[in-house]
Order: sequence, then C-alpha cells, then structure tokens
Amino acid sequence: MRRLVPALTILASLAVISALAAVSVSAAPSEVGSAAKKRDGDVATEVRNLDRSTPWELTDRIALDFPTYHPQGFALVGDTIFMSTVEIIEPTVRYPAPIDGYDRSPGKGVGHVLVLTRDGELLRDIVVGEGTIYHPGGIDFDGQDIWVPVAEYRPNSDAIVYTIDPDTYAVTEEFRYADHVGGVVRDQTTGKIHGVSWGSRTLFTWTRHGRLVERVANLNHFLDYQDCAYVERAKQLCTGVTGLPTATGGSYELGGLVLLDLRDNEILHEVPFQYFSAAGHVATRNPVAVEVDGDTIRLLAAPDDDGEVADTELLIYEAPRER
Repeated sequence: MRRLVPALTILASLAVISALAAVSVSAAPSEVGSAAKKRDGDVATEVRNLDRSTPWELTDRIALDFPTYHPQGFALVGDTIFMSTVEIIEPTVRYPAPIDGYDRSPGKGVGHVLVLTRDGELLRDIVVGEGTIYHPGGIDFDGQDIWVPVAEYRPNSDAIVYTIDPDTYAVTEEFRYADHVGGVVRDQTTGKIHGVSWGSRTLFTWTRHGRLVERVANLNHFLDYQDCAYVERAKQLCTGVTGLPTATGGSYELGGLVLLDLRDNEILHEVPFQYFSAAGHVATRNPVAVEVDGDTIRLLAAPDDDGEVADTELLIYEAPRER
C-alpha cells in the first residue's frame, strides 16, 4: 500500500528533522563539498573510460513508497538524495496555432523537491515554483546549496532558479529568466550558472545572480539533456534521452551520458546507456546521479513515473572501474 503524503510534509518534529539532516549530510557543507569535489574528479575520469561494452549490473531496485509524480533530477548530498519532480494537476493542451507565442496551454501543477535516504525513505517534501511556473528540472549540488530551476511546462516560457539549503531546507529565489530552463549546474571553478532550454537545444550561461553571459546552440543532436551535474574540473556530466521511431511504427528511447567542458561546451565523451526500467523506459530518461565508490562506478536512476507498472523505483547500476 502506497502512503499518501501531503504536498508539503513534515515527517517528524523539527528536532528529529534536524538530526536526520545532520546524519544524512554527516559533515559541514564545506566538508561535504570538498569530499564531493574529490569524488567528482573521479567521476569525470571514469566516465571517459565508459563505452558500449561496459558491464553494468543492476544491483538494487528500491520501491519509493510515496507519491513521486514525474521525477526530473537528482542531487546527492552525502547519504541524502534530493529529487525534483512535477505533480501534474491539469495537463497542457496543444493549440491548433500558436497563441501569444506559446504552442500549448500552461496546464496546472505543483513542483516538488523530495528529500530521500539511500534506502528510499522520504524525509521531506519541499514545494517550489509559483503559479504557472511549476515544472522543476535537472538539479545540482555545488557543495553548499542545491540549485533548482522551475519553469512553465512549455517551451519559450519563463523560469525561476532557486537554491535550497540542504541543512535547513530553506528555499531562496536566485533569479528569473524569460525562457524554459530545464536544468542547471553551477561551475565550482568560475561560479557561473549553466543551464539548458526545453529539449536542451539551447545552452545558457549566467552569472551567479542571473545576468546572461552566453546563449548558444547545443551541438549534441543525439540526446536531450534531462539532468546534469558538475564534475571537476570545469566540466558537467549530462544524461538524457531521445525518442526515436522504429520500422514497425513504434518508438525507442535512446539514452546515454555526455561529458562536456563548461568553458566552451565541447563534448569530451559520450556513451549510450542500454538498460531499461520495469515500464520500458531507458534508465537515463530523467533523474540520474553518478558517483565513484572504491573500485565501483555507480549510477542511480529513477526513470518511471508514479502509477507506471511498478511505480517509481530507485535503480542502482554498478560497473567496475577501469584500472
């Protein structure tokens, strides 16, 4: 039986939540950031070693026994997982012809960032967004804060970029931008914020407080980036999906990982990920996090929505590191 959780949930008293946060982070933010930087350096190296023959093994699948809606992005903070997701109350509807520059209605929904343990226990439900801006995208942890874009659920729209304090769960609006922002990463070398548009066809760069520095076309036409994370040094690892038609009239989800240089958006390495969920989605469809643990490279994913086959499961894939 799946537990019903209100849109904004406090699962325990403030004292208990504070203790949980302290345990899950297990270090001061600066210490967590330093450890993350070391792991990220390993991630960048290990991703370059991946290819189509990498022997990934599904080592665990954890049922998330609470409303997960339509998951979007992951950020790892110590042993805690932050997962952005969109609750769709009224779906968008395509217009016969564009109206005021929009190709569809705004729909209605609620944006959430769920805070989980590695075992799939829900610690907190943080509501983000306002009005028609309710669709969170790919998120990133910069060693201090979680960066969360929330946009209208349609292209060429509007977005708000927030930060969330991983200790207090306080939400702060950082800046607004007049386009759909589907994911953000903070460059820990320059402090700049990098983002992607609807379908990631455009790549953005802003200053820390939202002044646009650059807006360029994405040179990758194989994947639409869904979730990106900073990896040392001045790189980001993006994961995503592209829907392709088959000869029989069906469709196929192509998934993969792409390592990019944040200084010039050069593609440094890309590799497909050929593993699928209970609902038939490629694992990199939406939230993905990659980490290195000893001799293992680990990929965490949650490709399925609430209500699909086995509902949302946290899938854990592991492969041996190259030596």
